[in-house]
Amino acid sequence: MKKTTGTRFWGIVAIPLALLAGCNKPPETVVNAPQSTSTTANVTDADITTNVTTALLQEPVLKGFDISVVTLKGDVRMIGAVDNQSQIDAATKVARGIDGVHAIHDELTIKK
Repeated sequence: MKKTTGTRFWGIVAIPLALLAGCNKPPETVVNAPQSTSTTANVTDADITTNVTTALLQEPVLKGFDISVVTLKGDVRMIGAVDNQSQIDAATKVARGIDGVHAIHDELTIKK
């Protein structure tokens, strides 16, 4: 009987000690945050606006059009007028290829 009581005592003491020892781990070993493989986390809205504007100016089918670009939290808004739907599609495709762009809101219209 004494043997059982002694074993029960160590079992009762060992469990809380094990729990306390687990709580004392440094935060970086308790939870490992996934490593980001993308560089988009460091891209600012100003960088996105500049990169989209530059890319639009370099696109041959969009040269000569005044397309304004505004970015807020990675959401790109393009405002302006072009000649046809294929130019709107080209502008959207160009913007989609820029790092940091989360969503595209095209407010591009077709000139009449």
